[in-house]
Amino acid sequence: MSVLSIKNLSKNYGAIKALDDLSWEIEEGNVYGLLGPNGSGKTTTLGIILGILSASSGSYQWFNGKYGDNPRKRIGAILETPNFYPYKNAIDNLEIVSHIKGVKNADYDQLLEMVNLAHRKKSAFRSFSLGMKQRLAIAATMIGEPDVIIFDEPTNGLDPQGIAEVRTTLKDIADSGKTVIMASHILDEVEKICSHVAIIKNGTLRATGPIGSILSDDTLLEIASPSMGTLNSFLTGLGWVKSIEEKGGIFECLIDQNYEVSEINKLAFENGITLNHLVGRKRKLEEEFLEITKS
Repeated sequence: MSVLSIKNLSKNYGAIKALDDLSWEIEEGNVYGLLGPNGSGKTTTLGIILGILSASSGSYQWFNGKYGDNPRKRIGAILETPNFYPYKNAIDNLEIVSHIKGVKNADYDQLLEMVNLAHRKKSAFRSFSLGMKQRLAIAATMIGEPDVIIFDEPTNGLDPQGIAEVRTTLKDIADSGKTVIMASHILDEVEKICSHVAIIKNGTLRATGPIGSILSDDTLLEIASPSMGTLNSFLTGLGWVKSIEEKGGIFECLIDQNYEVSEINKLAFENGITLNHLVGRKRKLEEEFLEITKS
C-alpha cells in the first residue's frame, strides 16, 4: 500500500529552485533513506510533506487520503535538534509531548525501554548525552502509535557509540513494521538501516528504488603492479573491464559481474605481469552515490 505519493513537487525561493519536479512513492513497511549533498533539497522535501512549508507547485498525499486533511496524527517526526525541558526528567517530558499530541494513556515505560532509556527515566534531560537526547526524541515520535516515522539526520553530531545506539533503535522500529523515512548524508548508516533509497541533487530526483537495485552487481577491483604502464595497457584491452581510475598508485577498476577476480590474476600472470596488490569487492552505496551525483 502507498503511504505517501509525491507528484511533480517544486519549491522556489525567488530565483533559487530548491525542488524541481520531484515525484516519489513511499510504500508501507519499508525504510527509506533520502540522500543528497548539503543543499540538495532533503529538508525542504520533509518540510513540505509535513505541512511546515508550502510547495510552489505539485502535490502530495498521505495514506491515499484515508485520514482526510489531517494525516499528521499518524506521523511522528524529528526535523531539528531535540528540544525538551532541561530540568524535567524523561517521563515528565514525554507526558508533555503526549499532552501536545492529545494522546492519553501512553506507555512511557515501554517507550523508554524501546530506546534503551528505561534506567534513566527519572534523570533530568540536561544530564543526557547527545545520543540519549536523540533516543528520547525518537521515543517522543512514537507516542500515539504513528504509522510513519520521519527523521532528518538522526545521527548528526553523534559519536560512534551514539550512532550505533540510534542505529539499533531505528532498526527495532523498522522491524516492528513501521514505515521509516530518514534523510541523511551518512551513507554508511543508510546502507546499514534502509531497505530503499532516493537520491536527489539540486532538487532533482536522480535515482530511487531498493538498495539492491541502486547498488551495481559489478565488482570493484583494486589492482597494482610494479609495471603500472604495462598493467594499464593490459586492463584497457579487456572488454569486460568497464572503467579504470588510478588512485594513490593503485588502479580501481569496475569489472563485469560475470567475471571473477581470479580471472584477472590468471590472465595477468599469463601475460607476464606481476601483481603486488589485488582486492575485489562489491561497490558500496557511497561509491554509487558519488557516481550518480557527480555530474
